[in-house]
Amino acid sequence: MRPSVLTSARRAVAVINAFAGDPAPADLAAILRAHGEPDPVALTAEDVDALRAAAVLLREVFVAPDTDGAAAVLNRLLRERTGPLRLTTHGGATGWHPHLDHDDAPWDDWLIASSCLALAVLVWERGRPPGGSCAASRCGNVYLAQGSGIERRYCSRRCATRERVAAHRRARTAGPRAGRDGDDRLN
Repeated sequence: MRPSVLTSARRAVAVINAFAGDPAPADLAAILRAHGEPDPVALTAEDVDALRAAAVLLREVFVAPDTDGAAAVLNRLLRERTGPLRLTTHGGATGWHPHLDHDDAPWDDWLIASSCLALAVLVWERGRPPGGSCAASRCGNVYLAQGSGIERRYCSRRCATRERVAAHRRARTAGPRAGRDGDDRLN
């Protein structure tokens, strides 16, 4: 079964965020399997290096300042790093689906092509960037924007809570007189 657009976009986010650390080939293989890639997923150290470079390129979509910026990055990656759009069944092994790479493409080319296709569909369908970069000061993760609610700023509730707690502590240590513009009734 082929992954959905959202699954492919989530996979891109997971791979990008995996490189916040130093993932081993087995770690990345597990991420790919968790997002629909069938076995065997055998990655080498060279594959990891190439996927790291691909993740850096894909991160640009998420850190773009707005929809036009995200679209410009996607257009550049589609032009420079993918092949022509085509339909394939992988010789009858799957249902018909679009491809922007060759069936035997290396992992990094495959990741860029499949991620760009999914992210482009999200920009097309939603008319806004597919996600963003976490606003937490100690986090570099990207996230996928979902739903139509208020604009998301953090990759997780954990990051949002940490930032709120830190802001509360800063305000508390500033003392009760902070921001009172000369009001000294408490003295």
